[in-house]
Amino acid sequence: MTEFDLEPIFAELEPRLGAPAGEPVALSGGITNRNLLVPFESGEYVLRICTPGVEIISIDRETEVQANRNAHAAGVAPEVAAWLPELGCLVTAFVPGEPMTAGAMASPERIGELGAALRAVHAGPALPTAFPTFSLAWEYEESARRLGGGAGPADLELARELSTRIGEAVAGRAGHEQVPCHNDMLTANFIGTGEGLVLVDWEYAGMNDRFFDLGNAAVNNEFGDAEGALLLEAYFGAEPDESQVASLALMRLMSDVREAMWGVVQGAASRIDFDYGDYARRHFDRLRQGAGDPRLEGWLRGSAA
Repeated sequence: MTEFDLEPIFAELEPRLGAPAGEPVALSGGITNRNLLVPFESGEYVLRICTPGVEIISIDRETEVQANRNAHAAGVAPEVAAWLPELGCLVTAFVPGEPMTAGAMASPERIGELGAALRAVHAGPALPTAFPTFSLAWEYEESARRLGGGAGPADLELARELSTRIGEAVAGRAGHEQVPCHNDMLTANFIGTGEGLVLVDWEYAGMNDRFFDLGNAAVNNEFGDAEGALLLEAYFGAEPDESQVASLALMRLMSDVREAMWGVVQGAASRIDFDYGDYARRHFDRLRQGAGDPRLEGWLRGSAA
């Protein structure tokens, strides 16, 4: 059972997928939307009931659908079965497989699959919108304040300082061109199959620096230096150089800027029962720890080497 009125959605889907063949099952883990697993006569599908007003957290639904379709064509995402914008529902094929853990993602085999998957995504067609990696600390704070929230002064200062310094360090540098990116490399967004990794949840997709996906994946899946080096080697096909290692380290920091500021604005905007304040605090804590690494100045210099 669900709190949603699914009848209009089912009516739209029945000519394509057949009639529903069982009760919808709510899928756990979503902290922006609601996701339901629904069996139809033609197979099992995931229905994403999209939360409105998500533009303030850099989501563009048309870009999401296009990115998902592109990635499916590249073999690394589920098929889009239907997009019903008037009903706020995205329908994708259900992918059976192994839910990932950070420990599983850190295995050499999975890191190799991750590198291959990201390489395929980044080689895809350009997307119509860009992800605001280096400006979101300002944009998200403005949105949060309009809604009565906001980050603490010290947290906000750190997020903006790092955004400025890292953005300036990589701007215009070779290897930092804008490419299609997933931009949400959480462990829960990977499914392990017998043929490699499948990436789900494309709602933050947009043009971005390829190292943001790499750094986002590394920090969110708890990779250490050795695993980070393996990821770079899997992605680039050769032992990483100083610039690549430094760029990965800097984008791990930008990932935490994003996650922390995302928690700030969601805490002010979202109606979903989730402790966004704690989410923001944890990522600000990790950001402070990363920013205190004595190698930071070397990374800033090395990213341009």
